[in-house]
Formats: sequence, C-alpha cells, structure tokens
Amino acid sequence: MRILLCNDDGIHAPGFAVLEKIAHALSDDVIACAPAEENSGAGHSLTLHHPVRLKEFGDKRYAVTGTPTDAVNLALRKLFPDGGPNLILSGVNNGENLADDVTYSGTISAAMEGALAGIPAIALSQAMRESAAGFEAAEQWAAKVLKPLIEAQLPKRTVVNVNFPALPANAVKGIRVVRQGFHDYARGSLLEGTDPRGRPYYWFGLDDIEHSLDHGTDLEAISEGYISVTPLQLDLTHHASLGSLAESFDT
Repeated sequence: MRILLCNDDGIHAPGFAVLEKIAHALSDDVIACAPAEENSGAGHSLTLHHPVRLKEFGDKRYAVTGTPTDAVNLALRKLFPDGGPNLILSGVNNGENLADDVTYSGTISAAMEGALAGIPAIALSQAMRESAAGFEAAEQWAAKVLKPLIEAQLPKRTVVNVNFPALPANAVKGIRVVRQGFHDYARGSLLEGTDPRGRPYYWFGLDDIEHSLDHGTDLEAISEGYISVTPLQLDLTHHASLGSLAESFDT
C-alpha cells in the first residue's frame, strides 16, 4: 500500500511526526508532503496568485510553500510519476475537528483533495483541551481505527473524519461511528487593537464555542471519552430542497 501524508500544522509539527509513525507501521511505501508553515483554518483554499515551491526534507519528505490543498495537489502531480497513492492520511491535527469546524479545517481539506482525485482519504485529529496526554490516544489507537476503515469500501468522494479525545490512551472508552454535530453560535470572538502605526486591526479569537451535545454526534462522542468516526461527503447539495425549489421556478 502506497500512502501519502499531509496536514495543516506544517511539516515540522509534532502531530505530523506521530502520523508518520502511524503510517510506517502500515506500509513501507510512504511519502510525506505538507505545508512548510502552519495553515490551520486554511480550509480548502488553493494558491493561485503566486508560485508554489516544493522543497525536500529527507527521504520521501517534502514541504510546500502553500496550503494543505496545494500540498496534496502538487504531490499527486509531481511525486507519484508511476501511479498515485492507495491512501491519503491527513493529520494528526493539534486539536479536534468537530461539527462545523470541518468547513474551516485544512486537515479535512487535505483529505478532501485526495477524495476528489478518487483516492480513499482519512483525516485524523487529536483533541487537546487541558490534557497532558498529548497525542497518546491517537498514537496508540490509530491502528485499531484505521484497519477497518482501510478495508471498508467507502463511496467515492467520501472522507472519513476521525477525532481522538483528550485522554490518556488507557482512558479512551472505545470507538463510535457518528454523524457530524453542529455548534450553536458563531465561531469564537473578535479582538480589536491598534498597530504601532496607529492603524486598527482585527484578530479572530478561538474561544470555546457553546454547543448542544445532540445524541449520535461527534461532539457527544468526544465529550464522553470515545473516538469519533464520521464519514463526510463532498456533495453539498441539499437534496430534500431540490423539488420545492424547482417548483418555485415552474411557469
């Protein structure tokens, strides 16, 4: 099995070292291609207005001066001349990617770029909160989570979003396959300030967001100490509205 690794925290991120360890336990054929710098919150953005550069950081390890989407896109075009990967793993993100946050996440978007190319893709994120356990849950539970996901025949253009709770590995209660939850309020806070030249600036905060723990969601699973596994589809069409909207335009 040939595996491509990516993330949004950057090539030197501790979570990426964890992902490389996880991947090398699955296969001897692993290529890593990640952003050169942190790109958290980049979403599914693509660099179009300036060139993107590729730099090698050792055997089969590369960094891209761009977004997670750039990294996967460039890797598929330049690093696999004799056939693409069988699997894309993205992460392990420093912090959870739950509920609405999947739309902001560069971790999820790197996996999405692979899914758009028809390649099975899995995003891995480690909740941190105030835990001292670091990436322990992800590192020790990853093999148990990934094995059935790799064997599963998921529909095309589907991404699997995996989140590990902020717990020591031996405190994790198990694995739940759940749906995406939704937050109750707009994301975070807005900080205002003035730069040394007297010009105003704005900085989006990352305060905790209130949410209701609807049953069967990723939010609930993580809060109760379980690993959440959520299949996400790239088709954003709200199919239930198609009929009623079409009737609105009937003449």
